[in-house]
Amino acid sequence: MKNHKIYFLLAVSMLFTNACVDKDFLDRPPVGVFSEDALKTKAGINGILIGAYAGLNGSMYGNGSSAGADVNTFSNWVFGSLTSDDGQKGADVGGSRSNIERYELTADNSKLNDRWAFCYDGVARCNDVIRLTPSVEGLSDTEIKNLLGQARTLRGLFYFHATVIFGRLPWIDEKTTDYYQKNERLLWPEMEADLKFGFDNLPETFAELGRVNKWAAGVMLAKVYMYQKKFTEAKALLDMIISSGKTTKGIKYALMAKYHDNFKIETQGSNTDSESVLDAQYSVNDNGRGFNGGLGENLNFPHGGLPTQPGGCCGYHQPSQDLVNAYQTKDGLPYLDNHNAQEVKNDQGIESSAPFTPHTGPLDPRLDWTVGRRGIPYLDWGPHPGKAWIRDQAYAGPFSPKKNVYYKANEGTLTEGTSRQLSANNTRIIRFADVILLAAEAEVELGNLEKGREYVNQIRRRAANPDGFVKNPDGTPAANYVIAEYTAPWTDKAMALKAVRFERRLELGMEGQRFFDLVRWGIAKETLNAYLAYEVTKRANLKGAAFKDHNILFPVPQRQIDATKLPDGTVTLTQNPGY
Repeated sequence: MKNHKIYFLLAVSMLFTNACVDKDFLDRPPVGVFSEDALKTKAGINGILIGAYAGLNGSMYGNGSSAGADVNTFSNWVFGSLTSDDGQKGADVGGSRSNIERYELTADNSKLNDRWAFCYDGVARCNDVIRLTPSVEGLSDTEIKNLLGQARTLRGLFYFHATVIFGRLPWIDEKTTDYYQKNERLLWPEMEADLKFGFDNLPETFAELGRVNKWAAGVMLAKVYMYQKKFTEAKALLDMIISSGKTTKGIKYALMAKYHDNFKIETQGSNTDSESVLDAQYSVNDNGRGFNGGLGENLNFPHGGLPTQPGGCCGYHQPSQDLVNAYQTKDGLPYLDNHNAQEVKNDQGIESSAPFTPHTGPLDPRLDWTVGRRGIPYLDWGPHPGKAWIRDQAYAGPFSPKKNVYYKANEGTLTEGTSRQLSANNTRIIRFADVILLAAEAEVELGNLEKGREYVNQIRRRAANPDGFVKNPDGTPAANYVIAEYTAPWTDKAMALKAVRFERRLELGMEGQRFFDLVRWGIAKETLNAYLAYEVTKRANLKGAAFKDHNILFPVPQRQIDATKLPDGTVTLTQNPGY
């Protein structure tokens, strides 16, 4: 079911040999570098395009090294989750990620430069495709549209993921020759133009999984509209995608019957996978030395090094108690206000050898596909044993991430032989549930509250499918799962917005979107400081942390500011306020 993938083979072999230096040697073309003439062929231009797709894997920056991959993955767990009320850095004390988590960023944080360089490397590869395609002989009009549509959509995607982190950016396109460009404004108009081109020119489907099609471009364009509060424009696009969108299998987009199949290798890309709008396509055992197997997630497994646990390292990206509490229900509905008034029971400070009874209160079943917690089956690895799988409970709590983790049955062919932390478990960059919830939000913002309720209930109806509950070995539900739809009409816009926003958290928990959602809704400061006030009572690592107004953006990397100074020392890039 992983056939017809675009494989992102990034390994580059370079051979340095001592030799006598003579004129012939000095006149040789550089090893490992293609001339532009060599790339002006169908094979060449498609090769550059595949290089641009490589960025979706998170491992292209650093010449195929794992360095920087954690912040270059489109799962956005460092910038979109650790900074939110969903997750924590986890593992143990200190490091550059801890500064990100605590909102104590400075411009010299290495993770910032990694992300900036990664995004602009992706932009550069897209620019090469756009610039060279018109000069490639033998391309049909359709092939030209497909190449340019994919490259411009990917360029819009890279710029989007840079914008939500850094804000104002320099615009570099295929015509740019002077790279000392200023970051004077948000690049929404340029992103709109790229994504609209993709939407207007790309086909509904491609034969290969992983390519951006018309609908992926359309969803990204709708997101760009949503971030600018252009709800009317977003609604028109989302309506079209929901009613007409086709997957790569030629079937209509729809929610998969079982929530957890989104995060299961065997169902990704299968004939039942109607939910993937755009995935980062991961692969292993493909002679890529593991660089195609989700390097960006390789820290985010239960810690301990045991063969009886997945990955074995390194205990990062641990879910918060606040997130776990959010999955509590009353009469099947979430606590939209004060979900921390009562807590879901945890095993903090309890040895794995000691008895423990999990929480017995009513819970949304999506909790146990999002969070690993003591006593509940952890995929097919058996019950989560608690402390034995946690690197430092006192530092970052008792919970483990789950959506990025592979099943025990996958070990071998679907995990990388050189590292148990690499697998073919894709990252869902855009899934159809996100589309439905964006549509719900746009409808409510435009005053169509009942249409918003209809969309939210679609999401909750799927979650309520008992076939999709986490089960004990005897087939009984692993916890007291109680979830219901909203049956009372929505008549209050403020309440409806709260319900839609809360549903996004429940559905997309630990998927790297929460921080950016809070920022675009304008509620980051109040939400995150309330979270810190609660969570610090559980986690000493958050003591003294506070979210300030300027933390809605991250600093422009100092290395980029220094590297783009004019010869006379004039600074080109302006630092974000507050840094």
